[in-house]
Amino acid sequence: MTRTVQASYDIVICGGGAAGCVIAGRLASLGDVSVLLLEAGGPGDVAEVTDPKIWMRNIGSERDWRFASEPCAGLNGRRAPLPMGRVLGGGSSVNGLVWARGHKADFDLWEAETGDAGWGFDAAVALYRRIEAWDGPPSAMRGTSGPMPITLPKDPAPVVGGLLDALPGFGVPRVEDHNAEAMAGDGCCAVANVNVAPDGTRVSTARAYLAPRRGEPSLTVLTGATVRRVRIEGGRATGVEYEADGEIRMVEARRQVVLSLGGVHTPKALMLSGVGDESELKRHGISVAQHLPGVGRNFQDHILVGGCVFEYRTPEPPRNNSAEFTFFCKSDASLPSPDLQPMLEETAFGSEVTGPAYGLPVDPSLAFTLAPGLIRPKSRGRVSLTGPRPEDPVRIDANFLSEEADVTALRIALELCREIGHSDALRPFVARELMPGPLAGAAQLDFLRNAAGTYFHQSCTAKMGRDPMAVVDGGLRVYGVENLRIADASVMPAIAGGNTLAPCVLIGERAADLIAADLGLPAPWSAA
Repeated sequence: MTRTVQASYDIVICGGGAAGCVIAGRLASLGDVSVLLLEAGGPGDVAEVTDPKIWMRNIGSERDWRFASEPCAGLNGRRAPLPMGRVLGGGSSVNGLVWARGHKADFDLWEAETGDAGWGFDAAVALYRRIEAWDGPPSAMRGTSGPMPITLPKDPAPVVGGLLDALPGFGVPRVEDHNAEAMAGDGCCAVANVNVAPDGTRVSTARAYLAPRRGEPSLTVLTGATVRRVRIEGGRATGVEYEADGEIRMVEARRQVVLSLGGVHTPKALMLSGVGDESELKRHGISVAQHLPGVGRNFQDHILVGGCVFEYRTPEPPRNNSAEFTFFCKSDASLPSPDLQPMLEETAFGSEVTGPAYGLPVDPSLAFTLAPGLIRPKSRGRVSLTGPRPEDPVRIDANFLSEEADVTALRIALELCREIGHSDALRPFVARELMPGPLAGAAQLDFLRNAAGTYFHQSCTAKMGRDPMAVVDGGLRVYGVENLRIADASVMPAIAGGNTLAPCVLIGERAADLIAADLGLPAPWSAA
């Protein structure tokens, strides 16, 4: 799909990740619009991308930006690894393949923040219906003819059945599909939806949205192209500076520039382009194009704890995506929506501190983990520049577990996961608990701070809304800069209540609708 890059295009999309591929594929289908998609990583035609069973090999590879936070006091001074996809398809090509739409409360918030019903729950369900090719239990909320195949893992590990039997005893109902009516409920447990084709291979957004456009003259995809900054002239985005093959180049955008670089690189590109907090930009000698103090602020990520580990009675190798079960529940019954999402990890899963300390087995068939997860964190961080050059690394002050409410919720989740592991329904599978064992008080808190990491869902650093810290409006337009949009996880006002791939695809779909409307062209996909 890569061809000679022209001097100008109607639309230049920066970042071929989960949302960027959606936008490029949809707009290219219009035919009358020329689209350039710039992606820093490679095409992703390797087994680690296509085979769901070995997705974790992408972490730390050349397909990972390998970000890390600054030392976090809430993590006992540890730096949290923050993997992010550096490959065509972005996170959809390297993640654990769990497709979670988010909760009704998420979309209620997005609508309230923007004043735009197009981000509300009913609109979200309609968007998901046209995205999905769901082959599971029928529901009026699911789509069956969209570009993204979504399914249930075939023949999941036996322990999954034990977990499904156990959770109702803890007040968490079992459902056949966590992305249907449960989206508006108080919690549920289920076999996890995954974006896998009938032949058992991963379906990234690159495969779902770009591959059908292969060979069409309206679309140019350039991999190995790192976006440096947006050219802004007279308050208008006019082009993009990028590096490819060791050469710095410029391409003109006749109609729009779309930033889809993710929760870390999108704010970086904005700031290098002169869009951000005026005082910070001037400190680095960057000319100010637009003062927007919210750029890089409001950083959020889901917290995943590694974890409550149990030795199998009978060894059981991981199956499918090695994470076939999840559940959603509340740490406090008075909360309006679930704030916890533990995951099954079909191996012994610990942090760089707790794994060695407990001597966890390396053989993945010997143990499984119930990993406590926090999906509505109160802690907020920040992404900032360390210098004025694109080569200068960003600084990520994640501030994980800096809010006591997050610590309290995760301590509850930790004990809940331990109790589930010791329940009667799990007795046929569990020989003994390997980590952490019974802990209380300071010892439990110390374990939690040493064990906590993230879901790799960096978000919210260029949020949409109408308050002074908002960066884009409900139409995803950057305030004060014409012809510049953002469409990725950074626009979430608050991180979605579940794995973020599906909401990012939704953001990409909505962005394609909005851009097509700006161009005055009908969007044939919107009738799907």
